[in-house]
Amino acid sequence: MRKKWYWIAPLAIIGIPLFIFVGGEVVMHLWNWLLPPLFGWRTLGFWQALGLLALCRILFGGLGHGSPGHNRGRGFRGRCKKMTPEERERLRQAMDEGYGFDPSSSERTTP
Repeated sequence: MRKKWYWIAPLAIIGIPLFIFVGGEVVMHLWNWLLPPLFGWRTLGFWQALGLLALCRILFGGLGHGSPGHNRGRGFRGRCKKMTPEERERLRQAMDEGYGFDPSSSERTTP
């Protein structure tokens, strides 16, 4: 098991900066290729592109809190699995009735 670390550490030391550099370059070239001709926006330098990439990652991608299956069991499916048969039937009826919402009108009605 320890032999694995001898390969991972040097690869990480080389790979992480390389990944950051390539990501910044890709964002910079795509921005400079598309947006100035289409919309007349200014071109970006490498550091601006890297900042934009980091900003998009924070705003739209989160900060790496888990994998795609991270919320398994906590969302809607997890709640449905814990429901009793009576609760499931009430949920089905409510969904069939549209929760008292009539799409032809803009008002909500209570069931």
